[in-house]
Amino acid sequence: MKKLLVALIIFTIFASQAKAAKIVEVEINGEINEGTALLIDEAFDIAKKNNADVILIVLNTPGGLVKSTKKIVSEILNSEIPVVAYVYPKGAFSASAGSFILISANIAAMSNGTSVGAATPIVSDYLGYRVENKTVNYIASYIRSIAENRNRPVDIVEKFVTESLSLSAKEAYEKGVIDILADSKEDLFKKLNGKVVAINGKNVMLSFDTIEITKVKKTPQVSIYEILSNPQIAAILFIIGLYGLIFGFTSPGILPETVGVICLILSLFGLGFLSLNYLSIILIAAGILFLIAELLTPTYGVLGLASIICMSLGLVMLFQEPLMPKSFYKTFPMFIAGITLGIAIIVTFLLIKIVQLKKVKSKVGGDAIVGEKGEVISFKDGKGFAKVRGEIWKIKSDENLNEGDEVIVVEREGLILHVRKHRE
Repeated sequence: MKKLLVALIIFTIFASQAKAAKIVEVEINGEINEGTALLIDEAFDIAKKNNADVILIVLNTPGGLVKSTKKIVSEILNSEIPVVAYVYPKGAFSASAGSFILISANIAAMSNGTSVGAATPIVSDYLGYRVENKTVNYIASYIRSIAENRNRPVDIVEKFVTESLSLSAKEAYEKGVIDILADSKEDLFKKLNGKVVAINGKNVMLSFDTIEITKVKKTPQVSIYEILSNPQIAAILFIIGLYGLIFGFTSPGILPETVGVICLILSLFGLGFLSLNYLSIILIAAGILFLIAELLTPTYGVLGLASIICMSLGLVMLFQEPLMPKSFYKTFPMFIAGITLGIAIIVTFLLIKIVQLKKVKSKVGGDAIVGEKGEVISFKDGKGFAKVRGEIWKIKSDENLNEGDEVIVVEREGLILHVRKHRE
């Protein structure tokens, strides 16, 4: 009898473990970028391989990139595995782009002491920031479609965009924006137990009597994508790469070109994930042309200054990311303008000096005497001698010269100078 009882207990334990709900947990912490999108994609891949019952996305974000947010939302809406988005811990918030991710989940949950909303798109004029109606209308239609898909209150959710509405966790729960109010993950799992979720037209009941959690960690690839898709990093790499190449072409050497090419490739990779302002691209191109013109023509720094101004304005205005947090538009212009101005001024100054030095060096030696004046000592049959810079030189000329004539050197051929009579 005792053996039977022990066997029954063992069987019960194994049976309960076999039926444990598999949860794949992933965190979105900080600004949303392409690294975030890649992290979420990896979480979904792991969930599929492990045949997970639920994907749990823990949110604490001020906003982020539009393209990356859309990728995440699309993956959630098309998921065959139930997705739970949870704003946690206390003090966390899911603002701007984070609001789209929260309401796109099958089940949206928040902890007390958190907030959601404030998703009004911002367009910066870099003297401040403003709201652009066409962008608001586009973003508002996007969040409406998500709310309709998940049967959330469209009128409330739309105000996140149109009126910059922000709700506390309790307010969001009372208005039906979220489904669960839970102060801890344990509390969340208890309240999820028995919930029914519609997936592809089928109702799936969540059973969380026992759970098995797999946490998704950032891979090196995710970290690299996070760094490169950061607007500040992308802009700095671009300016270093661009000026590195120009510097290398002006003063050939392995290091400047190598650094320039690497930085430029990395920056273009990062810029591919960002929404860009085409006017800024024109300004940057104009800045490059002005710098080249300055190096080819003696404008005494006028075109060099124009190049610095165009490059600085172009990089400051480069990004159009309406779902980035307001703090981005307050700090980014000053930060990137300072970096760009500093690098541009230093490099432009060095390039101008290098070109001037090369022009001086090109006259050292054989060509240095061209343009110098001299006095004829003797001349006959197109040949003779002249004193130039205190030295006696053999001369040749197509003109008829006499002793004492003042001549000017027009060309040097070895040790013979080609001269002509100097005319005032």
